[in-house]
Amino acid sequence: MNLNGPRRSTTTDDENTAPVELPHVLVTVAEDGTLAAMVDGTPFASPDGSAWTRATFGPLMDAITKDRTIAVRVEVRENDGSVFTDILRTRKPRRAAAPTENPVPETRRSRHARRMPRLAEVTAGGFVPGEDVAVATIVSHTDATGTGETRTLIDLDDLPDGTHEVILFGRISGTLAVRRLT
Repeated sequence: MNLNGPRRSTTTDDENTAPVELPHVLVTVAEDGTLAAMVDGTPFASPDGSAWTRATFGPLMDAITKDRTIAVRVEVRENDGSVFTDILRTRKPRRAAAPTENPVPETRRSRHARRMPRLAEVTAGGFVPGEDVAVATIVSHTDATGTGETRTLIDLDDLPDGTHEVILFGRISGTLAVRRLT
């Protein structure tokens, strides 16, 4: 006994709409590490006219996805024939916090959080791509890029008085770089 009644076939909106298609990003890596990017078959050039490289892959994806407001399907073809495919999804938009009606009295901690840091950049090469690089006087850690280089920003106010040098130590490669802060 059929309690649901006869099945009826009706036209739905799903039949009249096209499937969702993501923009297709094709990145081809040359032997020298430069990248050629195409979005849906159209070349995507660097805004400043320079060549895209492995080191600028992040800014390339940011430019194509408009800072992750557009989802895309990315295909990276390496010069050795290997292929990597992924979908970069959009970020959830952040809402700005509404200002409070009643101001909170300022504390020593809030003044410290509001201060502008004094930063020093320290760079070195010779690290294994992606390895963990210790920054001594151990104030932070950073990772090596895909080209084996590393970069860190040091807040000079976090260092003990009289500290004039920083050590970068590759935990896998054993690479050690000593840099003077100026």
